[in-house]
Amino acid sequence: MAETQADPTQLTTFQVVFDAADPHAAARFWAAALGYEPEDNSGVVDGLLATGHLPPESVVEVDGRSAFADVAAASDPSGARPRLLFQRVPESKSVKNRVHLDLHVGADRVDAEAERLRSLGATHAWESADRGVRCVTLRDPEGNELCLS
Repeated sequence: MAETQADPTQLTTFQVVFDAADPHAAARFWAAALGYEPEDNSGVVDGLLATGHLPPESVVEVDGRSAFADVAAASDPSGARPRLLFQRVPESKSVKNRVHLDLHVGADRVDAEAERLRSLGATHAWESADRGVRCVTLRDPEGNELCLS
């Protein structure tokens, strides 16, 4: 089978998707962690409710606005970084992440950033320097690992 190359004139955009028990809380945490903004999809939700395309039990109120009960998102206000989507799943996290975010803040900011993220609900997991750079691993409120270096 011949290998095909991506067309360099076509940009592939992507979002990062997290499974979550509480997608709205996860979106708030990551928005605060990264300087993102939780998305307001109330216009879409209200429109879908009004036309009967979304049942009322699929809607919750978040910060005084209608929201999808089972998904929430956070976006970079500049549009430069990928969108984060959080989807409700019934099972809790039970094993180490296969994918996680590395937040590069600089060696002089690691401790302050770790403290800031803990104040938002993260917990300390472990530290290492096995690859030459100090790395502090935290868990977000859903238990997903993230690394600070």
